[in-house]
Amino acid sequence: MTALERSWFEEAQQSMHGWDFSHLAGRWQTADLPWDYAALVREHLSADDRWLDIDTGGGELMGRFNHQPALTAVTEGWQPNIELLKQTVVKKGITLYPDAAEQLTAVLNSTFDIVTNSHGAMPVKRIAEVLKPGGRFVTQQVGATNNYALSRFFDEHYEPAYPDNQLLTVMAQMQAAGFEILRAEQAYAALSFTDVGAIVYYATVIPWEFPHFDVARMLPKLHQLQSLLAINGRVTTFEDRFMIIARKLARRD
Repeated sequence: MTALERSWFEEAQQSMHGWDFSHLAGRWQTADLPWDYAALVREHLSADDRWLDIDTGGGELMGRFNHQPALTAVTEGWQPNIELLKQTVVKKGITLYPDAAEQLTAVLNSTFDIVTNSHGAMPVKRIAEVLKPGGRFVTQQVGATNNYALSRFFDEHYEPAYPDNQLLTVMAQMQAAGFEILRAEQAYAALSFTDVGAIVYYATVIPWEFPHFDVARMLPKLHQLQSLLAINGRVTTFEDRFMIIARKLARRD
């Protein structure tokens, strides 16, 4: 085994805490989207709002907004992140709803002024139910075709894990659930990796886009990527993203 191959196996053994890709710092680059999700949240999040952040990961993004802990709640379904949140945000007074089924089962109806969701599950009907009438929903989503070319490169039979997570489909679901769409956009952003080990790490921690990824089995493909990377110093795929801002309409009897 070469030193390069050994480094690829080592990358596959790395673990990630929360939703933190700092291990790839300086090894990947993503083109800017035409919107800024954090700015959209700040625009719609008022100081006295009761706020729910869905699938918060390790709370990294949620924490940037410095909202009052007593008015903040989060959901998370992955057990390692749940344990992390218990030791971090819960101790600050933020409410945690463990949510393995990703259906907001424990969240009370008509509780929140705003719900946010960055790349999380989208139980649209339940999101409408937990919002107060007039409440806002702000989301940025990973579209169905995210990294499609790279996923197909590794597996010619790959099909998206969430084929219906598309802007048009989700907008229709939201209207049916009683939302007024205020803004909606979709974009594709180039994602470039500058070493193959970074791709190995990425594919390992996102198994729904790279199912059954295995370094030993993928060695020929990884060497092929190494030769392609030598041409211009990077391997590029495309992220599929969409955003929606919506308001829950008052109930009409």
